[in-house]
Amino acid sequence: MSNKAIISCALTGVLTNPAVFDVPVTPEQMADAAEQAWNEGAVIVHCHFRDQREGMGFLPTWDVGAVSSIIAAIKKRTPGMIINQSTGVSGPDISGPVACLEALKPEMAACNAGTLNYLKLKSDGTWAWPPNIFDNPVEKVQRFLDVMNANTVIPEFECFDTGIVRSVAMYKKAGMFEGDPHISLVMGVASGQAAKPEWLPLLKNEMLPGTHWQVIAIGREEVWPLHRRALELGGNVRTGLEDTFYLPNGKKARNNGDLVKALADMVREVGRDIANAEEARQILGIKNRT
Repeated sequence: MSNKAIISCALTGVLTNPAVFDVPVTPEQMADAAEQAWNEGAVIVHCHFRDQREGMGFLPTWDVGAVSSIIAAIKKRTPGMIINQSTGVSGPDISGPVACLEALKPEMAACNAGTLNYLKLKSDGTWAWPPNIFDNPVEKVQRFLDVMNANTVIPEFECFDTGIVRSVAMYKKAGMFEGDPHISLVMGVASGQAAKPEWLPLLKNEMLPGTHWQVIAIGREEVWPLHRRALELGGNVRTGLEDTFYLPNGKKARNNGDLVKALADMVREVGRDIANAEEARQILGIKNRT
């Protein structure tokens, strides 16, 4: 299995406005996007969920009914797909994502592993949005891990900065979770880890032996060299309309399928094989659900 690369697809972002960018929102649109990704080689979909009320699709939702309808549509269209549920929320109230985890018990879920000053500047030096803190203190991380463990959900630790990568090793040593860590290196956020391929060997060296890891690359042309280097180093990769709209040739992708195809082609170019869904479950230690 050492030559197998797992491809994930993040179908839609947190707040990307569907009135401005063509991102999936409804259950049918999310199922279409998942099928596009599946057909090109993705076996995991990372899912954010949007408000299903008319004209409100730019807002996230934790309504269990809405989330259930989206996941059901995806599973009906692509029964073998691994669902990776988003859980990101600011503040201490995690009741929304917890309700969805407990109701739907996805095979995987994101576990944001540390706090970040979430910043971005415009070209004129003013803030692109008011500076804010994406707060994930240890007690919040532990609460999520407790719920995931109780519901047999594999945590995927999203790490926006180098210290957060190192924290995951401490979480393991402190007994906060069981099994091998699953780390996503989120790279390209302006106030987090830079999208620089030369950083990857250093970050990999900070991980515990047995860690499964992937790159989540945010940006435009800079994301593709990062994916290539991750694949060369034995990592897994993720793309999708949450992460980028642009293909390696600089053209705008029409949909998630275009992005996954470009990534699948890269997997083959570096001499690795694309893991199918059952291989991915075996590699990641995911137990099949009945």
